[in-house]
Amino acid sequence: MREIIFFGDSLTAGYGLASPSMESFPALLQEKINKAGLAYKVINSGVSGDTSAAGLSRIAGVLERPIDVFVLELGANDMLRGLMPQSTLKNLQEILNKVKARHPEVKLLLLGMELPAWVPGERAQGFREVYRKLASDYDMAFVPFLLEGVAGMRHLNLVDGVHPVAEGYQIIANTVWPVLRGLLTYTEEQGI
Repeated sequence: MREIIFFGDSLTAGYGLASPSMESFPALLQEKINKAGLAYKVINSGVSGDTSAAGLSRIAGVLERPIDVFVLELGANDMLRGLMPQSTLKNLQEILNKVKARHPEVKLLLLGMELPAWVPGERAQGFREVYRKLASDYDMAFVPFLLEGVAGMRHLNLVDGVHPVAEGYQIIANTVWPVLRGLLTYTEEQGI
């Protein structure tokens, strides 16, 4: 069975959910994969609180296992902590370089993050550009904004306004699924 690694922060880990192993978006995507009859096993490698730098420091341990598809979801904590987009870009590039060096045939999916529209200035635009640049430079499948349809919706988030509730994660899984499904179907058809 092929493996999909979801490498991210609390959004991947399913922070605040009653049962992350069943309600996080990677778990919900495993259900969709099973229903589609695709032979892939999802590994949730999300760690709450991770910045892109923290992800870079722990990527080596993840690379020891077989990886057929690598899904990258990091950067939200960089934004929340006021880090500059350039340092996030550099860290995410290093993570991707390490993944590609260890697993040259791996398929990549990038889950982008954005600052809310009400945040003005260059930093908000800078973070949008980070993900678009990575997707282009690494020829990655790409979801521009992971929290599309969930961010800013009170009933879809915990009281912190940052982390989705189970219903929010269902929307996220539905947003990611068409892109992931296309990547898995292509891989299956190519016999990769």
